Amino acid sequence: MYILIAASNMATVEVKGPDGIVFLISFAILFIIPAIYFIFRYFRKNRNQYTATSPIFSRKKIAIELEKDRKYYPDFVKISIKNTGKKDIDLDQPLLIFRNFWTKRKFKLKGTNRYNFYPLLLEPGKTHDLTIDLNHFYRHDKRLKRYPQITVIVADVNGKKYPSRSIMLRKTLFR
Repeated sequence: MYILIAASNMATVEVKGPDGIVFLISFAILFIIPAIYFIFRYFRKNRNQYTATSPIFSRKKIAIELEKDRKYYPDFVKISIKNTGKKDIDLDQPLLIFRNFWTKRKFKLKGTNRYNFYPLLLEPGKTHDLTIDLNHFYRHDKRLKRYPQITVIVADVNGKKYPSRSIMLRKTLFR
């Protein structure tokens, strides 16, 4: 787009409009980058569906469930680990992960009431339940109340890891 400006005693001045590359860059910043972000979050969320309980990976041996006692700000979280395979599994200490957007806090769970029962032999068809009092962790570090998400990773003694689905402890801007 050209605009011609003529003055009385001056020569004609040619003024150019915005270039095509400037338009494409502004289009990319406004539309394409947020679209890539939301597509990445969608696939990342769906990737967590195919965990240890998924029928697509039939070789998984255990099913892990996380349950909370209240919808928001729960006091207790219950972990249920069930051996769905045909062989015994030796479970190592579960790893409890508090997640914020960019930071993680990891805690190894040893047992309850000063009794350590890991490594644990889990026979086929048996279930192991563990109830975790979150107030114990909040007394340890007050900043953990700001972490909205919890994940548990259970590993066997050979090193194979079985992550659980994450649960939200409180409302966030994105969920």
